[in-house]
Amino acid sequence: MLNDGIMKGLNVFIFGCILTLLITSCAAKKNKYAETNEIHTQHVEEIVEDIQKPLPPPQPSPEVFVADVKGKRDDLDWVGTVNFDMRRPSYVVIHHTAQESLDQTIRTFTLESTQVSAHYVIGRDGKTVQMLNDYLRSWHAGVSRWGKITDMNSQSIGIELDNNGKEPFSNLQINSLLRLLDTLKAHYRIPTENFIGHSDIAPTRKQDPSVYFPWKLLAEKGFGIWYDDSLATPPIDFNPALALQIIGFDTRNMPAAIIAFKRHYVQSDILPVFTESDLKILYNIYLKQN
Repeated sequence: MLNDGIMKGLNVFIFGCILTLLITSCAAKKNKYAETNEIHTQHVEEIVEDIQKPLPPPQPSPEVFVADVKGKRDDLDWVGTVNFDMRRPSYVVIHHTAQESLDQTIRTFTLESTQVSAHYVIGRDGKTVQMLNDYLRSWHAGVSRWGKITDMNSQSIGIELDNNGKEPFSNLQINSLLRLLDTLKAHYRIPTENFIGHSDIAPTRKQDPSVYFPWKLLAEKGFGIWYDDSLATPPIDFNPALALQIIGFDTRNMPAAIIAFKRHYVQSDILPVFTESDLKILYNIYLKQN
């Protein structure tokens, strides 16, 4: 039998070991993304430095003028207005990650070699991770077009949902998305119709979010538009291609545009042809855009 002094010392030693392990574990978890967070901060600082750099000397032309670091031109009178702020994002583009976990997606967005990112990532359990300031330009849209906009990255917030594209989205995930969208819409005054999907703006390249995404529910909450229960038959001179263009779709590849429209609004059938029912839906959405 060990005496009380030895037992007491042994207990203190064991407790100390356990405490050390807990502290080490917590520190490892806390600093999991310390290195990439440092790179992120460095990139933000570089952006600020670029903004503050003076512009290069003008070309040898009397029509070219140089502004100073605050954007002031010395060839014009200057009176500073007091009414301004930063330019706000005017669209939200929703994606699914096509990956298998939240951690996998975060790792993808913290590797410089991938050249892809998003402002927010939402896990299956509803956990929301912000990865970029809303005012900064993330690389989520890629080559895309919506209406006359050809650089969606510059005008939108990108939200990635942890989903492989082959399964329904969880209620916890959608509820977190709705809370986030409510904040974004109120803060940046984003129009209802400007909540769209990646496949909407890149119909030849992307399929996200998949046909499992609840666009109707989002529209009912004020994020995007949906067609009415009662649908009218389009007039004889109704032009589907023109209607798609007016809504915003890129119709240079018409079959791809049809599929993208149907992935968003029909979902049960994404064949590259319009049925009579599809045309009624398209006509109804078209009327809402006019």
